[in-house]
Amino acid sequence: RGPGGVGDLRAPAFAARRSRRPGARPPPYPNGWDRVLDSAQLPPGAVRSLALLGEQLAAFRTQDGQAHVVDAYCPHLGANLAVGGRVVGDCIECPFHGWQFRGEDGKCTIIPYAEKVPDFAKVRTWPCCEANGMLLLWYHCEGTSPTWAVPQQPQIAAEEWVFRGQTEHFVEAHIQEIPENAADTAHLAFVHGPAILSGSDLRYTKSKLWDFMKHVWKAEWQPEPEPNQHCSRMLIQHTATVFGKRFSLLDLTVSARQVGPGLVFLIFEHAFLGHGVILQTVTPLEPLLQNVVHKIYYQKNVPAIIPKFILRAECIQFERDIAIWNNKQYLPKPLLVREDASIQKHRRWYAQFYSEKSTRHPVQKESLDW
Repeated sequence: RGPGGVGDLRAPAFAARRSRRPGARPPPYPNGWDRVLDSAQLPPGAVRSLALLGEQLAAFRTQDGQAHVVDAYCPHLGANLAVGGRVVGDCIECPFHGWQFRGEDGKCTIIPYAEKVPDFAKVRTWPCCEANGMLLLWYHCEGTSPTWAVPQQPQIAAEEWVFRGQTEHFVEAHIQEIPENAADTAHLAFVHGPAILSGSDLRYTKSKLWDFMKHVWKAEWQPEPEPNQHCSRMLIQHTATVFGKRFSLLDLTVSARQVGPGLVFLIFEHAFLGHGVILQTVTPLEPLLQNVVHKIYYQKNVPAIIPKFILRAECIQFERDIAIWNNKQYLPKPLLVREDASIQKHRRWYAQFYSEKSTRHPVQKESLDW
């Protein structure tokens, strides 16, 4: 679902982004690992153009399988390396004059018409890694090297759990709004209590037509202690009632582990329907535009219809949240009650992904006061 494709309930005259007052938001891009694309989207010898974190980047894979991410623009005369550039050995070649830049450190190794390559001729490289079938890059506003690694889900690596589908959404909100939902347990009953049969349009989710079925949620969010202070966990117990009676077949336990600012592992455990994981990645493209992908991996001995149903149900619930995020204002000092204490606790935890220089990102040329 693209921007405006879901959750935009405003009248057409007010549907433009400019009509919104987003509030005094945190810095736009937290420090951490961000999903770039699926590993399968970057075969050996391929070059891909990327636009994320307010940057234009080029991803390429050498013939020996090593993936690299570099700044897209050649420092010579500004040609885009991802548009017509090609992979030569362990380098990416500029389509304009044939300068070749090594993926490992960005150093220019060849200038076809020059006797000598200047030592300072190089392009910026971005630390990247591959895990769980995804290519991720490390962003830090001060250029600090990665301080933690992306965990590999062992069942995916061992191919015990297989890919069963994905959803992709573009959300018009600050990245922090999305994981903050984990600590906002009060919204679960109100937004996600109505049956998924009522859909994702908030105007109709409380229709009496589907009132015979309810989702019941019990959730608890906690940050993890050192050395995993960049992680947090949310334990969710889900039950469903039909005409007021518990429907045990839909009892579900979900353990959601957030790793860094934009990566979540949702582990599903069901007594009869087996086990699996939904990988949620939130990648900032712009300050108020997030690319959110959900990929589900499930036990391969379970019929595919089961994980596809789970993914569809999750998609409906997620799109209810999008309707809120796309239209809400970020409040740095929200009016909270005692039962909302975990929201402030989450904000203190999430603050670790910002640093002093986070507020001086080039995107603020628009005279926005973060």
